[in-house]
Amino acid sequence: MGTLWFGGKIYTLIEERDTVEAVYTEKGYIKDTGDLEKLRSLYPGAKEMNLGGHTMLPGFTDSHMHVIGHGEKLMHLDFSEMASSEEVLESLRERAKTIQHGEWIIGEGFNENQFPDRKILHRRELDDISNVHPILIKRICHHAVIVNTKAMELAGISSETPDPEGGLIVRDENGDPTGYMHDGAQELVFQAQPQVSKEYLHKALLKSIEDCHKKGLVGGHTEDLSYYGSLENVLGAFDSVINGEKKTFRAHLLVHHHITDEFQQKERDLGPFIEFGAMKLFADGALGGRTALLSEPYEDDPGTNGVSIHSEEGLNSLIQKARGYGMEVAIHTIGDLAFEKALDAIEANPPLQKHQHDRLIHAQILNAELIERVKKLPVILDIQPRFSSSDFPWVMDRIGRDKIKYCYAWKTLINEGVNCAGGSDAPIEPIAPLLGIYSAVKRESIYDGQVYLPEERLSVYEAVELYTKGSAYAVHHEHEYGCIAKGYTADFTVLSRDIFEEDALLETEVVMTVVDDRVVYEKR
Repeated sequence: MGTLWFGGKIYTLIEERDTVEAVYTEKGYIKDTGDLEKLRSLYPGAKEMNLGGHTMLPGFTDSHMHVIGHGEKLMHLDFSEMASSEEVLESLRERAKTIQHGEWIIGEGFNENQFPDRKILHRRELDDISNVHPILIKRICHHAVIVNTKAMELAGISSETPDPEGGLIVRDENGDPTGYMHDGAQELVFQAQPQVSKEYLHKALLKSIEDCHKKGLVGGHTEDLSYYGSLENVLGAFDSVINGEKKTFRAHLLVHHHITDEFQQKERDLGPFIEFGAMKLFADGALGGRTALLSEPYEDDPGTNGVSIHSEEGLNSLIQKARGYGMEVAIHTIGDLAFEKALDAIEANPPLQKHQHDRLIHAQILNAELIERVKKLPVILDIQPRFSSSDFPWVMDRIGRDKIKYCYAWKTLINEGVNCAGGSDAPIEPIAPLLGIYSAVKRESIYDGQVYLPEERLSVYEAVELYTKGSAYAVHHEHEYGCIAKGYTADFTVLSRDIFEEDALLETEVVMTVVDDRVVYEKR
């Protein structure tokens, strides 16, 4: 027999405030909902799960993340909470004392906007820590890294090395690299690193999914397939953890354009919990390193308006390749000019099938004209509400206060009828959906506590929809995921508080996560 869930507030999300008293599930699906005693009589012998007064919602799904990258963050040095460059350096010094000769030192998440002096470290400061260990530290946006001289030598980078396409090697006044690499230039260093092992990938993915469950996530749309040397090994990690270890998680894998041809030649059936989606490509970089592509120069650096990862012809060619394989595209677009170029390319190369829709990821810097264009297209926007807390106020220095009206404009997009899904971009931002929901609702800066663009705040219901119905729609599962109703999957997130009734999102805890009718996490 199946399971009868009751004893708490159960929100269906079919419409706002809609609740049911009980839910009966069987073989991974919701078979019935309604009155508790009626369901007891209809399904005698069912296992009973009393929610103990807690609140049950459809399971949260992150619409844009890097699930293996999140596991790596849990394994590497983590700078994301550090408030000075000296803290970063001290953590590197300590790590250098504990590792074997010549081993790489890798750190994640430095953010100079959190430092009082906003200092970007120089490779010579990393050289002072070690000239034996290659050192690689990743900026929080993952669109820039800083490396020491040893890492540069292994990567073959010198003052004569030209900037690669879609990348920038930052240089001093003498033309010598400072160790700071943007976007495509990072790949020169990544390629110099030893190929990661199957065991490493398995460990990172296992840690990540266990943490996702703890944060209330039943699944995620993730982009990992191009970053770890061997496509076969990455697919093997997903198979071994989700199917072999039974860490049940609905993984929707985007396919980076670099490995699309190879991917198409492989057997792709890895069971019901691992599916494959759109071709992923990048139109620009990130705001933190001023590589997001803007229509006007940066307010705080008029010498640049960002980086275009592909030419117009290159972008069109990639989308045409996707269409040739019958694929949708998912395009990273942060700046308004990158967004415009992506719309141009999609309009010139529309999806071949009526039910298909493309995805534009981030959509942070927009204007009224772009919003009018996108709402007429079969496009869904993958937004990361947490950015509205972590990017303000410094983003106003980048963009200019007079151009900020349509930036991080979540409420405007929803009101205009643009389909949106919610994610974290982990490991860039914390993976917890409740933090994303909080940022969407409050829009309070983590730096100064101020509320920025309060008119763009969402209701709690709208924010929760992003991580449930929005994520489901993004991958064509809107009739299976994201609601508590007959025929939908038995995926639930159970919370300690009723977030629709209590203004206590930061105090709310995940007490249980259920995937496919199975409890995968329970707070003891």
